[in-house]
Amino acid sequence: MTEPVELAGFVLSLAMVYCNIREIHWGWPLAILSSALYGVVFWNSQLYGEASLQVMFILGAVWGWRQWRKGMQSTTPDLQSPSPLRISQLSPTERQQTVAATLLAWPVLAFFLNRYTDSDVAVWDALVTALSLLGQYLLAKKKIENWWVWLAVNIITVGLMWVKSLWLTSLLYVLFAILSYVGLKAWRKQHEH
Repeated sequence: MTEPVELAGFVLSLAMVYCNIREIHWGWPLAILSSALYGVVFWNSQLYGEASLQVMFILGAVWGWRQWRKGMQSTTPDLQSPSPLRISQLSPTERQQTVAATLLAWPVLAFFLNRYTDSDVAVWDALVTALSLLGQYLLAKKKIENWWVWLAVNIITVGLMWVKSLWLTSLLYVLFAILSYVGLKAWRKQHEH
């Protein structure tokens, strides 16, 4: 049976992704609310990495909201002419740095979850956590690659939620996977114009 907290998190999460795709900054407060609700759901399901991640999402959403409302990026190589934050792509160096950071974070998180919690899915929980932190960062910076990261997170999380019998949340991540593709296409189109 679906709990009311899970249902409310489900609805708010879908509204959040809709706002993200459309570049509506109100998605960030929705992220704060849905993350708080899912923190409870995941903790009660012994998904401690996911539960802890919700705290990071809340903090990241506060930062992301500020980035989208007041963030600036340089438009010239000499960093003299800032402009409002726009959709962009990672440079090759940035791409290497983000992959390296994620590959370092994953085993560290897995070790922590294996050693200090009773999680029975620590390795997968850690992978989703590491990738989600990366996705949140890239979304706040309006990097197109965030949608690829979220697509990977969402596909893995479908299985993780299924294993934990969180059926509605598993469905949510199926929808998230589809919306990640929609977001990718929308942001690519926007970036080209």
